[in-house]
Amino acid sequence: MTTTATPLQGYLSDNAAGASPQILAAMTAAAEGLAAPYGNDELSQSVRTKFADVFDHHVDVFPVGTGSAANGLALAALTPPWGAVLSHPDAHINNDEAGAPEFFTNGARSILVDGPDSKIDTDLFRAAVGRRRGDVHSVQPSVVSLTQATEAGSVYSLGELAELSSIAHEAGLRVHMDGARFANALIAIGASPAEMSWKAGVDILSFGATKNGAMTADAVISFDSRLATELQYRHKRAGQLTSKMRFQTAQLGAYLDDGLWLNNARHANDMASRLRDGLAGLPGVEILSKSGANILFCHFPEHLSVDLKAQGYAFYDDRWGPGVVRFVTSFAHHSSDIDKLLSSVTELI
Repeated sequence: MTTTATPLQGYLSDNAAGASPQILAAMTAAAEGLAAPYGNDELSQSVRTKFADVFDHHVDVFPVGTGSAANGLALAALTPPWGAVLSHPDAHINNDEAGAPEFFTNGARSILVDGPDSKIDTDLFRAAVGRRRGDVHSVQPSVVSLTQATEAGSVYSLGELAELSSIAHEAGLRVHMDGARFANALIAIGASPAEMSWKAGVDILSFGATKNGAMTADAVISFDSRLATELQYRHKRAGQLTSKMRFQTAQLGAYLDDGLWLNNARHANDMASRLRDGLAGLPGVEILSKSGANILFCHFPEHLSVDLKAQGYAFYDDRWGPGVVRFVTSFAHHSSDIDKLLSSVTELI
Protein backbone atom coordinates (compact mmCIF):
# COMPACT_ATOMS: atom_id res chain seq x y z
CA MET A 1 0.00 0.00 0.00
CA THR A 2 1.07 3.58 -0.50
CA THR A 3 1.83 5.68 2.55
CA THR A 4 1.13 9.34 3.21
CA ALA A 5 1.42 11.67 6.15
CA THR A 6 -1.63 13.64 4.95
CA PRO A 7 -5.05 11.94 4.92
CA LEU A 8 -6.25 11.16 1.41
CA GLN A 9 -9.41 13.11 0.63
CA GLY A 10 -10.01 12.01 -2.95
CA TYR A 11 -12.89 9.61 -3.65
CA LEU A 12 -13.74 10.55 -7.25
CA SER A 13 -12.36 7.33 -8.69
CA ASP A 14 -9.81 4.61 -8.08
CA ASN A 15 -8.11 6.02 -11.19
CA ALA A 16 -6.85 8.81 -8.94
CA ALA A 17 -4.62 6.45 -6.95
CA GLY A 18 -0.97 6.11 -7.82
CA ALA A 19 0.90 2.91 -8.59
CA SER A 20 1.93 0.06 -6.34
CA PRO A 21 5.64 0.13 -5.44
CA GLN A 22 6.07 -3.40 -6.80
CA ILE A 23 4.85 -2.23 -10.20
CA LEU A 24 7.15 0.78 -10.22
CA ALA A 25 10.07 -1.48 -9.34
CA ALA A 26 9.18 -3.87 -12.16
CA MET A 27 9.15 -1.04 -14.69
CA THR A 28 12.53 0.17 -13.48
CA ALA A 29 13.93 -3.35 -13.86
CA ALA A 30 12.48 -3.59 -17.37
CA ALA A 31 14.46 -0.52 -18.39
CA GLU A 32 17.76 -2.36 -17.99
CA GLY A 33 19.53 -3.41 -21.18
CA LEU A 34 17.92 -4.22 -24.52
CA ALA A 35 14.82 -6.22 -25.37
CA ALA A 36 13.04 -7.28 -28.53
CA PRO A 37 10.21 -4.88 -29.46
CA TYR A 38 6.48 -5.38 -30.03
CA GLY A 39 5.96 -8.01 -27.36
CA ASN A 40 8.62 -10.42 -28.59
CA ASP A 41 10.71 -9.98 -25.45
CA GLU A 42 11.09 -12.66 -22.79
CA LEU A 43 9.17 -10.65 -20.19
CA SER A 44 6.10 -10.36 -22.40
CA GLN A 45 6.25 -14.07 -23.16
CA SER A 46 6.43 -14.91 -19.48
CA VAL A 47 3.41 -12.73 -18.70
CA ARG A 48 1.32 -14.67 -21.21
CA THR A 49 2.25 -17.82 -19.30
CA LYS A 50 1.30 -16.18 -16.00
CA PHE A 51 -2.14 -15.28 -17.33
CA ALA A 52 -2.66 -18.86 -18.53
CA ASP A 53 -1.76 -20.10 -15.06
CA VAL A 54 -4.05 -17.56 -13.36
CA PHE A 55 -7.04 -18.51 -15.51
CA ASP A 56 -6.17 -22.21 -15.76
CA HIS A 57 -6.81 -22.01 -19.50
CA HIS A 58 -5.03 -21.19 -22.73
CA VAL A 59 -5.35 -17.44 -23.27
CA ASP A 60 -4.31 -14.94 -25.90
CA VAL A 61 -3.15 -11.74 -24.24
CA PHE A 62 -3.10 -8.29 -25.84
CA PRO A 63 -1.82 -5.49 -23.58
CA VAL A 64 -3.42 -2.08 -24.11
CA GLY A 65 -3.04 1.37 -22.63
CA THR A 66 -6.65 1.95 -21.58
CA GLY A 67 -9.77 0.06 -20.63
CA SER A 68 -11.68 1.78 -23.42
CA ALA A 69 -9.22 0.36 -25.94
CA ALA A 70 -9.65 -3.09 -24.40
CA ASN A 71 -13.43 -2.87 -24.63
CA GLY A 72 -13.40 -1.55 -28.18
CA LEU A 73 -10.99 -4.20 -29.47
CA ALA A 74 -12.81 -7.03 -27.70
CA LEU A 75 -16.22 -6.00 -28.98
CA ALA A 76 -14.92 -5.46 -32.51
CA ALA A 77 -13.67 -9.06 -32.57
CA LEU A 78 -17.10 -10.35 -31.58
CA THR A 79 -19.56 -8.41 -33.72
CA PRO A 80 -19.89 -7.37 -37.37
CA PRO A 81 -20.72 -3.74 -38.31
CA TRP A 82 -24.38 -4.73 -38.76
CA GLY A 83 -24.44 -6.30 -35.32
CA ALA A 84 -25.62 -4.99 -31.98
CA VAL A 85 -23.88 -4.87 -28.61
CA LEU A 86 -26.28 -5.51 -25.74
CA SER A 87 -25.42 -3.91 -22.41
CA HIS A 88 -26.95 -2.34 -19.33
CA PRO A 89 -27.84 1.38 -19.57
CA ASP A 90 -25.30 2.10 -16.81
CA ALA A 91 -22.46 0.32 -18.62
CA HIS A 92 -19.20 2.19 -19.10
CA ILE A 93 -19.24 1.39 -22.83
CA ASN A 94 -22.59 3.16 -23.07
CA ASN A 95 -21.90 6.26 -21.00
CA ASP A 96 -18.18 6.95 -20.71
CA GLU A 97 -16.31 6.01 -23.87
CA ALA A 98 -17.38 8.71 -26.35
CA GLY A 99 -18.68 6.21 -28.89
CA ALA A 100 -15.47 4.13 -28.89
CA PRO A 101 -17.31 0.78 -29.20
CA GLU A 102 -19.16 2.07 -32.27
CA PHE A 103 -15.87 3.39 -33.66
CA PHE A 104 -13.93 0.16 -33.14
CA THR A 105 -16.76 -2.02 -34.47
CA ASN A 106 -17.26 0.20 -37.51
CA GLY A 107 -20.79 1.12 -36.52
CA ALA A 108 -22.30 -1.73 -34.53
CA ARG A 109 -25.33 -0.45 -32.64
CA SER A 110 -25.72 -0.35 -28.87
CA ILE A 111 -28.92 -1.89 -27.48
CA LEU A 112 -29.68 -1.36 -23.80
CA VAL A 113 -31.13 -4.03 -21.53
CA ASP A 114 -32.15 -2.74 -18.11
CA GLY A 115 -32.15 -4.39 -14.71
CA PRO A 116 -31.76 -3.51 -11.01
CA ASP A 117 -28.40 -2.72 -9.40
CA SER A 118 -26.88 -1.96 -12.83
CA LYS A 119 -27.14 -5.66 -13.77
CA ILE A 120 -28.93 -6.99 -16.85
CA ASP A 121 -32.27 -8.59 -16.03
CA THR A 122 -32.47 -12.18 -17.22
CA ASP A 123 -36.03 -12.03 -18.58
CA LEU A 124 -35.44 -8.76 -20.40
CA PHE A 125 -32.24 -10.18 -21.85
CA ARG A 126 -33.96 -13.35 -23.05
CA ALA A 127 -36.40 -11.19 -24.99
CA ALA A 128 -33.69 -8.90 -26.35
CA VAL A 129 -31.49 -11.62 -27.87
CA GLY A 130 -34.33 -12.79 -30.12
CA ARG A 131 -35.67 -9.41 -31.17
CA ARG A 132 -35.83 -9.16 -34.99
CA ARG A 133 -33.46 -12.08 -35.50
CA GLY A 134 -32.91 -12.70 -39.18
CA ASP A 135 -34.57 -9.43 -40.21
CA VAL A 136 -32.30 -7.92 -42.84
CA HIS A 137 -33.73 -4.49 -42.05
CA SER A 138 -32.47 -4.57 -38.48
CA VAL A 139 -29.14 -4.81 -36.69
CA GLN A 140 -28.55 -8.29 -35.33
CA PRO A 141 -27.83 -8.98 -31.64
CA SER A 142 -24.25 -10.25 -31.71
CA VAL A 143 -22.60 -9.83 -28.31
CA VAL A 144 -23.54 -9.04 -24.74
CA SER A 145 -21.20 -6.98 -22.57
CA LEU A 146 -21.37 -7.69 -18.84
CA THR A 147 -19.68 -5.24 -16.47
CA GLN A 148 -18.07 -6.99 -13.49
CA ALA A 149 -18.02 -5.21 -11.06
CA THR A 150 -20.76 -2.87 -12.28
CA GLU A 151 -20.70 0.90 -12.33
CA ALA A 152 -22.83 0.80 -9.17
CA GLY A 153 -20.33 -1.39 -7.35
CA SER A 154 -22.65 -4.40 -7.47
CA VAL A 155 -21.44 -7.77 -8.74
CA TYR A 156 -23.00 -10.57 -10.74
CA SER A 157 -23.04 -13.91 -8.94
CA LEU A 158 -21.53 -16.90 -10.73
CA GLY A 159 -25.04 -18.21 -11.27
CA GLU A 160 -26.19 -14.95 -12.85
CA LEU A 161 -23.18 -14.87 -15.16
CA ALA A 162 -23.70 -18.47 -16.21
CA GLU A 163 -27.40 -17.95 -16.91
CA LEU A 164 -26.87 -14.83 -19.00
CA SER A 165 -24.02 -16.48 -20.90
CA SER A 166 -26.15 -19.55 -21.56
CA ILE A 167 -28.98 -17.43 -22.96
CA ALA A 168 -26.49 -15.55 -25.14
CA HIS A 169 -24.77 -18.63 -26.53
CA GLU A 170 -28.05 -20.43 -27.22
CA ALA A 171 -29.10 -17.41 -29.29
CA GLY A 172 -25.77 -17.28 -31.13
CA LEU A 173 -24.34 -14.31 -29.26
CA ARG A 174 -20.84 -14.06 -27.82
CA VAL A 175 -20.07 -12.86 -24.29
CA HIS A 176 -17.73 -10.00 -23.37
CA MET A 177 -16.87 -9.01 -19.82
CA ASP A 178 -15.80 -5.48 -19.00
CA GLY A 179 -13.50 -6.26 -16.09
CA ALA A 180 -12.15 -2.82 -15.29
CA ARG A 181 -12.65 -3.86 -11.65
CA PHE A 182 -12.34 -7.59 -12.25
CA ALA A 183 -10.19 -8.16 -9.14
CA ASN A 184 -12.61 -6.25 -6.91
CA ALA A 185 -15.45 -8.45 -8.14
CA LEU A 186 -13.44 -11.63 -7.58
CA ILE A 187 -12.85 -10.67 -3.96
CA ALA A 188 -16.46 -9.61 -3.48
CA ILE A 189 -17.91 -12.99 -4.48
CA GLY A 190 -15.00 -15.20 -3.45
CA ALA A 191 -14.57 -16.75 -6.89
CA SER A 192 -11.52 -17.89 -8.84
CA PRO A 193 -10.53 -16.13 -12.07
CA ALA A 194 -11.56 -19.21 -14.07
CA GLU A 195 -14.95 -19.46 -12.35
CA MET A 196 -15.76 -15.82 -13.09
CA SER A 197 -14.66 -15.90 -16.71
CA TRP A 198 -14.51 -18.82 -19.14
CA LYS A 199 -16.19 -21.31 -16.82
CA ALA A 200 -19.13 -18.89 -16.59
CA GLY A 201 -19.29 -18.63 -20.38
CA VAL A 202 -17.20 -15.51 -21.01
CA ASP A 203 -15.52 -15.54 -24.43
CA ILE A 204 -13.34 -12.48 -24.04
CA LEU A 205 -12.36 -10.29 -21.09
CA SER A 206 -11.24 -6.70 -20.76
CA PHE A 207 -8.83 -7.21 -17.87
CA GLY A 208 -8.38 -4.07 -15.80
CA ALA A 209 -5.26 -3.29 -13.79
CA THR A 210 -4.95 0.49 -13.96
CA LYS A 211 -7.65 1.15 -11.34
CA ASN A 212 -6.00 -1.28 -8.95
CA GLY A 213 -2.31 -0.43 -8.81
CA ALA A 214 -0.95 -0.36 -12.37
CA MET A 215 -0.09 2.79 -14.34
CA THR A 216 -0.87 2.39 -18.03
CA ALA A 217 -1.66 -1.27 -18.48
CA ASP A 218 -4.85 -3.20 -19.10
CA ALA A 219 -5.30 -6.20 -21.40
CA VAL A 220 -7.65 -8.05 -23.71
CA ILE A 221 -7.78 -11.68 -22.60
CA SER A 222 -9.31 -14.05 -25.13
CA PHE A 223 -10.33 -17.57 -24.16
CA ASP A 224 -11.18 -18.48 -27.77
CA SER A 225 -8.05 -19.18 -29.82
CA ARG A 226 -10.05 -18.70 -33.03
CA LEU A 227 -10.05 -14.96 -32.34
CA ALA A 228 -6.26 -14.69 -32.05
CA THR A 229 -5.41 -13.75 -35.63
CA GLU A 230 -8.10 -11.11 -35.92
CA LEU A 231 -7.18 -9.63 -32.56
CA GLN A 232 -3.51 -9.46 -33.57
CA TYR A 233 -4.34 -7.28 -36.56
CA ARG A 234 -6.91 -5.19 -34.71
CA HIS A 235 -4.40 -4.70 -31.88
CA LYS A 236 -1.85 -3.30 -34.33
CA ARG A 237 -4.36 -1.30 -36.35
CA ALA A 238 -5.64 0.39 -33.19
CA GLY A 239 -2.16 1.59 -32.28
CA GLN A 240 -2.05 -0.62 -29.19
CA LEU A 241 0.86 -2.86 -30.28
CA THR A 242 3.49 -0.77 -28.54
CA SER A 243 7.14 -1.02 -29.53
CA LYS A 244 8.33 -1.11 -25.90
CA MET A 245 5.60 -3.43 -24.73
CA ARG A 246 7.82 -4.76 -21.97
CA PHE A 247 6.91 -1.71 -19.88
CA GLN A 248 3.27 -2.73 -20.01
CA THR A 249 3.90 -6.43 -19.46
CA ALA A 250 6.28 -5.58 -16.60
CA GLN A 251 3.33 -3.91 -14.91
CA LEU A 252 0.98 -6.81 -15.61
CA GLY A 253 3.53 -9.35 -14.43
CA ALA A 254 4.15 -7.55 -11.14
CA TYR A 255 0.40 -7.08 -10.76
CA LEU A 256 -0.12 -10.85 -10.84
CA ASP A 257 2.97 -11.80 -8.80
CA ASP A 258 2.43 -12.84 -5.18
CA GLY A 259 -1.27 -12.00 -5.38
CA LEU A 260 -0.69 -8.23 -5.50
CA TRP A 261 -3.78 -7.67 -7.65
CA LEU A 262 -6.02 -9.56 -5.22
CA ASN A 263 -4.46 -7.96 -2.13
CA ASN A 264 -4.97 -4.48 -3.58
CA ALA A 265 -8.57 -5.25 -4.49
CA ARG A 266 -9.31 -6.78 -1.10
CA HIS A 267 -8.00 -3.68 0.62
CA ALA A 268 -10.03 -1.34 -1.61
CA ASN A 269 -13.18 -3.37 -0.96
CA ASP A 270 -12.49 -3.38 2.78
CA MET A 271 -12.17 0.41 2.77
CA ALA A 272 -15.56 0.71 1.05
CA SER A 273 -17.10 -1.61 3.65
CA ARG A 274 -15.56 0.42 6.45
CA LEU A 275 -17.01 3.60 4.97
CA ARG A 276 -20.41 1.99 4.43
CA ASP A 277 -20.57 0.70 8.00
CA GLY A 278 -19.58 4.08 9.38
CA LEU A 279 -22.17 6.00 7.36
CA ALA A 280 -25.03 3.57 7.99
CA GLY A 281 -27.48 4.92 10.52
CA LEU A 282 -26.18 8.48 10.56
CA PRO A 283 -29.04 11.01 10.52
CA GLY A 284 -29.81 12.29 7.03
CA VAL A 285 -27.61 9.69 5.30
CA GLU A 286 -29.18 6.93 3.21
CA ILE A 287 -27.11 4.07 1.77
CA LEU A 288 -28.33 3.46 -1.79
CA SER A 289 -26.11 0.68 -3.10
CA LYS A 290 -25.78 -2.89 -1.92
CA SER A 291 -22.45 -4.02 -0.55
CA GLY A 292 -20.16 -5.35 -3.26
CA ALA A 293 -16.93 -3.95 -4.59
CA ASN A 294 -15.24 -0.62 -3.88
CA ILE A 295 -17.98 1.80 -4.96
CA LEU A 296 -20.54 3.26 -2.57
CA PHE A 297 -23.60 5.34 -3.45
CA CYS A 298 -25.40 7.35 -0.76
CA HIS A 299 -27.94 10.12 -0.42
CA PHE A 300 -26.64 13.15 1.50
CA PRO A 301 -28.36 16.32 2.66
CA GLU A 302 -27.36 19.10 0.28
CA HIS A 303 -25.42 21.05 2.89
CA LEU A 304 -23.33 18.01 3.78
CA SER A 305 -21.87 17.62 0.28
CA VAL A 306 -21.14 21.33 0.08
CA ASP A 307 -19.48 21.41 3.50
CA LEU A 308 -17.36 18.29 2.83
CA LYS A 309 -16.10 19.76 -0.44
CA ALA A 310 -15.26 22.97 1.38
CA GLN A 311 -12.98 20.89 3.62
CA GLY A 312 -11.18 19.51 0.56
CA TYR A 313 -12.97 16.20 0.04
CA ALA A 314 -13.48 15.18 -3.60
CA PHE A 315 -16.36 12.96 -4.74
CA TYR A 316 -19.10 13.03 -7.33
CA ASP A 317 -22.52 14.34 -6.37
CA ASP A 318 -25.81 15.16 -8.15
CA ARG A 319 -24.76 13.30 -11.33
CA TRP A 320 -27.22 10.49 -10.62
CA GLY A 321 -29.92 12.57 -9.00
CA PRO A 322 -30.33 15.33 -6.39
CA GLY A 323 -28.37 14.51 -3.28
CA VAL A 324 -26.89 11.30 -4.67
CA VAL A 325 -23.16 11.00 -3.98
CA ARG A 326 -20.58 8.39 -4.99
CA PHE A 327 -17.43 7.40 -3.14
CA VAL A 328 -14.80 5.13 -4.72
CA THR A 329 -12.09 3.68 -2.49
CA SER A 330 -8.76 2.34 -3.71
CA PHE A 331 -5.73 0.33 -2.65
CA ALA A 332 -4.11 3.64 -1.68
CA HIS A 333 -6.63 4.57 1.01
CA HIS A 334 -5.91 3.70 4.63
CA SER A 335 -8.27 3.00 7.49
CA SER A 336 -7.24 6.33 8.98
CA ASP A 337 -8.38 8.10 5.78
CA ILE A 338 -11.82 6.53 6.05
CA ASP A 339 -12.06 7.31 9.75
CA LYS A 340 -11.14 10.94 9.09
CA LEU A 341 -13.89 11.21 6.47
CA LEU A 342 -16.41 9.63 8.81
CA SER A 343 -15.38 12.03 11.56
CA SER A 344 -15.90 14.97 9.22
CA VAL A 345 -19.33 13.71 8.18
CA THR A 346 -20.38 13.22 11.79
CA GLU A 347 -19.26 16.72 12.75
CA LEU A 348 -21.06 18.34 9.81
CA ILE A 349 -24.43 16.58 10.06
